[in-house]
Amino acid sequence: MKFALLCPGQGAQAMGMGKDFYDQYPQAREVYDAADNILGFRLSDICFHGPDDQLQATDNAQVGIFVTSMAIYQTLIAENKLPASPDFVAGLSLGEYTALCIAGVFNFVDGVKLVRERGRLMQAAATATPSTMLALVGADEPTADDICRAASDKGIIVSANFNAPGQIVLSGAVPACQAAAGIAESKGLRAVMLPVAGAFHSPFMQSAADEMRQVLANVAFKPASCPVVSNVTAQVHGADAQGIKDLLVQQIVAPVRWYQGMEYLQAQGVDTYMELGPGRVLTGLHKRIDRRAVVANVSTLNALAQLPAA
Repeated sequence: MKFALLCPGQGAQAMGMGKDFYDQYPQAREVYDAADNILGFRLSDICFHGPDDQLQATDNAQVGIFVTSMAIYQTLIAENKLPASPDFVAGLSLGEYTALCIAGVFNFVDGVKLVRERGRLMQAAATATPSTMLALVGADEPTADDICRAASDKGIIVSANFNAPGQIVLSGAVPACQAAAGIAESKGLRAVMLPVAGAFHSPFMQSAADEMRQVLANVAFKPASCPVVSNVTAQVHGADAQGIKDLLVQQIVAPVRWYQGMEYLQAQGVDTYMELGPGRVLTGLHKRIDRRAVVANVSTLNALAQLPAA
């Protein structure tokens, strides 16, 4: 048996996330309090009480999910609910930063600063040029690529997230995404416009990627204590710190190959997973990727209470 931790990305945020952990466990409280001090404002209040428009803003949502996931992780460690070291760690989009922090590539203080800046830069890029994202249900990669080519006369559009077999998200200019929706539906697919700030994981995010390269250059990375899966390559990061930074920059404009990364883990013999952090998005996706795997989800105290000791 091999075990992997999974860390959620943007979209998992929900008002009240982590509050039950904060109220009951000092380890979780320390994480939130530390983040509030690092940021210079009460992120914890936004996570617990909103208002919702502040929580949904990319710069708050990303760091809020990161901090909530780390608070739950520290609680699991304190309660002896995790093995000393997982066999693998993976995270979707911003969740890759959570995974790298868990693996000790950078510390929590740097993690909070990096994720906050990443969210701010992506929000700024989204504000600069109107763009959006479109989910295709029932499409494979060649079909998604065909739809992008057919809609490209309306503007830039690319495949941005390979979430699960039959679930691909496109990212691009608003007219191009609208055209793609019509093309997809004519092929018998379901197309759903997503309520997002902009076209993440696409060329629209190039300015954010360029600035994030400078941000990452100022942070020292250490060797990972366990293998971490890259969203860009769908394989484990190498040992070279600069190589990890380069992939994190690329990740902002490149497609997230989530289900290919999960298939990689399956090929490595991983059969047991735990999603830690707000929501159940990755748990739901994994049921479509590998139905035979055992997947636990820890987003609430009730879920924590049902876990056996490590």
